[in-house]
Amino acid sequence: MKIFGGNISTKKNVKPNEEERNIYKVGFKISNIGLWDWNTVTNKVFYSDESLKILGYHSKQFKNLPEEWDKRVHPDDKDSYFNVFNQHINGELETYENEYRVLCKDGSYKWILDTGKVIQRDETGKPQRIVGTHKDITETKKNENLLKNNIQLITSQNKRLHNFTHIVSHNLKTHIGNLKNILEFYEDTNNTNEKEELITHLKTISNSLTNTIVDLNDIISIKSKTDINDLYEVVNLYNYVENITESLEVESSKANVTIHNALRKDDAIKTNASYIESILYNIISNGIKYADPNKNSRIGIQSVHSKDEIKILISDNGIGIDLSKFENKLFEMYQTFHGTDREDSRGVGLYITKTQIEALGGKIEVESSLGEGTAFIITFKKTKA
Repeated sequence: MKIFGGNISTKKNVKPNEEERNIYKVGFKISNIGLWDWNTVTNKVFYSDESLKILGYHSKQFKNLPEEWDKRVHPDDKDSYFNVFNQHINGELETYENEYRVLCKDGSYKWILDTGKVIQRDETGKPQRIVGTHKDITETKKNENLLKNNIQLITSQNKRLHNFTHIVSHNLKTHIGNLKNILEFYEDTNNTNEKEELITHLKTISNSLTNTIVDLNDIISIKSKTDINDLYEVVNLYNYVENITESLEVESSKANVTIHNALRKDDAIKTNASYIESILYNIISNGIKYADPNKNSRIGIQSVHSKDEIKILISDNGIGIDLSKFENKLFEMYQTFHGTDREDSRGVGLYITKTQIEALGGKIEVESSLGEGTAFIITFKKTKA
């Protein structure tokens, strides 16, 4: 079991008798709780069958030494494992209780609730016998983590809903207010030229309102999909980028931007094809839109693989973004950051892109500097095809 400082008296050799053992066996077998009984004089530990069963062992496979259990404690949990036990040994805690992970025979880890108490000391106060229990709490821990993740998800969704409601309220009120004002002006004037000018303003406001509704509808359609996993298919990323590059050929030629597809030809992930096409299109087209006219502009797309993830890097040498000012607002709605007066920059694209990536279980990061360019890093978990 645990190690504590000082020499231990060997005046007594305390062992649980057979009657005690039988009582232990019956009680703990019924409860599926393991028992450990450490005689510090002989430095031998009795591990019940229930304790060993938790780890996938039987008595002949497990030495009755404290080190046998100690060495299987997860490295990240060992400090707590020893510290809490020594606090009990030193009298700082009335009983010992700790939760930690232990390595099983099959190579997996299980969570253990370990409790114990010194039940006998020698005349100097040093422990001679310590008895405790092992309880498998792996499922409880999984449920706790699931509950924690669900709470975080609900909190995040509530925050997004609040932000979305604010956006809808603000933008629709603005458009409605403008419409009301123009209509009031229209009713108050008898001048034909003024009426025609006001009608033009009404058309402009109407178009803006339509665009806002379309944007909000796009976002709602993304967030409301609960069966998106059912729409997954194997997507060849290289081919998709080739098709997008071809579709943007007119825009890229006009802006003098070269697009370099450095993805591997076998780069593929199992995902939602419509979403991944939209994500790649939005980011690549942004690279064209915000190219630096004073440079030989280029956009590069490449991938980085790890065992469990694939990262898609889309970088350009365009005008860049000042992240020191805008990092926290980069993926919010109706935010623009490039210092341009482009009429087609509504500040919706990156918000939708991030929403789509998160709907696919991925994440997006950005690195950018003014005058140097921007790099978007999209990370997806690899899924078996």
